[in-house]
Amino acid sequence: MTQKDTYFVCLRAGEAWGIGEAGLFRGLSSDDRPDFEQVLARACEAVAEQGDQAVGAYREYPSIVIGFEQALHSLRGSTPFELFPSSFLKGEPIPINGLIWMGEPSFMKQQIRAKIDAGFPCLKLKIGALEFEEELGMLQEIRREFTPRDLEIRVDANGAFSQKDALEKLKRLSEQGLHSIEQPIAPGSWEAMSELCARTPLPIALDEELIGIHKAREKHQMLEWIQPQYVIIKPSLAGGFSGSREWIEAAESRRIGWWITSALESNIGLNAIAQWTASLDVHMPQGLGTGSLFTNNFESPLHVTGGTLRYGPGGQWNESEIKNLCI
Repeated sequence: MTQKDTYFVCLRAGEAWGIGEAGLFRGLSSDDRPDFEQVLARACEAVAEQGDQAVGAYREYPSIVIGFEQALHSLRGSTPFELFPSSFLKGEPIPINGLIWMGEPSFMKQQIRAKIDAGFPCLKLKIGALEFEEELGMLQEIRREFTPRDLEIRVDANGAFSQKDALEKLKRLSEQGLHSIEQPIAPGSWEAMSELCARTPLPIALDEELIGIHKAREKHQMLEWIQPQYVIIKPSLAGGFSGSREWIEAAESRRIGWWITSALESNIGLNAIAQWTASLDVHMPQGLGTGSLFTNNFESPLHVTGGTLRYGPGGQWNESEIKNLCI
């Protein structure tokens, strides 16, 4: 992946203005459809006429929902960039995991060392692209130097394991003192995933499994069936802030853990998601470090330091540049 298209929703009311990011993730979002731009245009007309109440009609287009939710909060905020009041806006950091991308062993080792040197106490490693023994060897190498007390490690298989060998791989991975594994098998096989969650020695976090489930009743049904140890909620893919709250409620009612993750949004979307996440009073590392991946982005006060995402000194919004998108 070398580029990501994105859409911005702009609202105006007199002199006030607001902006939100409709973070469509092609190939992954459930609303990656040929008619996306036409639906977005209709949504703009509907919200202009009906206001907030029009947004709920687009539940099957989660990136459109979050775009308008952001824009509405931006319009009504003390500034267009302060959407959810919290201590985060006053400088209190959000703990985040350091993301290690798939690649050749030398490339992954280089990333791991850089993140550890940068002070990340929690790493998330993408696995499943290389031979399992090779990836297991890298984890063993990390553990020879850093114990689970020193360094929390999460792994994300992106559905790469087969149903036949998943449990055996989970057993071997669990010997490395890992925190959890995301989506060990492909989404859509509820019965197989349920059995795996019941027998696994390593906590399982559902990720892609959540995509495309829009109704609250269906969210409860899926979690009741599978009973995972965690769910990972990407607001741009999970129905915006309103849809994400439904996932949180469904998870907490079953004592299922959760954390929030960004999905390659620009700093406009990441800012909104981070502020919303901070309003939830989170304490465990979240997955909010993807904004630094872009070679071009909006200047912002967001910065990653010492395994945290912070809002404050060291950067500022170029308000005139962003305002020009809307006016």
